[in-house]
Amino acid sequence: MKKYRIIISGGGTGGHIFPAISIAKAIERYIDNVEFLFVGANDRMEMEKVPEAGYDIEGLWISGFQRRVSFRNLIFPFKLIGSLLKSKRIISKFQPDLVIGTGGYASGPILFVASRKNIPSLIQEQNSYPGITNKILSRYVTKICVAYEYMERFFAPEKLIITGNPIRKDILNFRDKKDAAHDLFLTDKNNPTVLVIGGSLGARSINRAISEHINLFREHKINLIWQTGVSFEESAKETVAKLGAKGISSYKFIKEMDLAYSVADIIVSRAGAIAISELCCIGKPVILVPSPNVSENHQYKNAQSLVNKNAALLVEDVKANRKLVDTLIELIYDKEKQIDLSKNIRNIAIKDAAENIAKIAIDLIKR
Repeated sequence: MKKYRIIISGGGTGGHIFPAISIAKAIERYIDNVEFLFVGANDRMEMEKVPEAGYDIEGLWISGFQRRVSFRNLIFPFKLIGSLLKSKRIISKFQPDLVIGTGGYASGPILFVASRKNIPSLIQEQNSYPGITNKILSRYVTKICVAYEYMERFFAPEKLIITGNPIRKDILNFRDKKDAAHDLFLTDKNNPTVLVIGGSLGARSINRAISEHINLFREHKINLIWQTGVSFEESAKETVAKLGAKGISSYKFIKEMDLAYSVADIIVSRAGAIAISELCCIGKPVILVPSPNVSENHQYKNAQSLVNKNAALLVEDVKANRKLVDTLIELIYDKEKQIDLSKNIRNIAIKDAAENIAKIAIDLIKR
């Protein structure tokens, strides 16, 4: 029996890494005789997260081209040439039947080399507005898996397949865990609960808005589960301790996201593509605060695509300090709006995206 070999490349952020791992695991559920090799960027989080998931990984000396004047742009051509040469060596040695890219700088060289060698390839574009790497790669790859409609604006229609974004299966098992969640987060069962997700590194605008208006949570009897990220951890702890209110707590990182989702009545989050895909599956009312510090302003465009369907509220990053908590409290008291948002965001959910992409991948390697 032939053993299939697949290279998966993507990284830099969890939004590229976790979908890549989800796709690999989905493919393994369909075929046993498969070997994976991941390709990432040296010194980025994939070099740690991928081995933790049980897969081998090779690193490339690659990074993005800075849009502003930067000394790092002087060495970019050398990084690109070095990464292309190493990609050739990786492909020559591993002999893949298929190469998959989930975004990030590292996916560029390996997918370009694979396509020039006529190896079947696909990219998974997570955002409603693609990044420059996938725009360039789209000319060469065999198939393009997307999560949003109307992507023919950017990609050749004959290559496009709407699959949705792969999400972590464990977060979907959140229902019927409210009692355990109240016990864990020490929330008051009689009060509404807001979950604020500031990201693993921390979203400064969200964290500042919550911190400076945290007294309003006590005044309106609202539980707060506040994930601050690393950068705001100590400041948030001090703020919560001074307030001394029951049901209001902060965490650097929440491992038990299934419990947090279970107890939340409203969720505040950034608007990364994978975060949005997870929130659609959770189906709770959401307020999105897009990060302005991303290429092509794609988080704003992701969020706006939900707002256009009355599936989420949007607060711009620069207005978060004066608008976020007011918008949140207004939504707490508007039960009809909560019902509408919840219904509409659930209608967008695609829960089997990893399986969809796995089937396309298997079809490509068995042709």
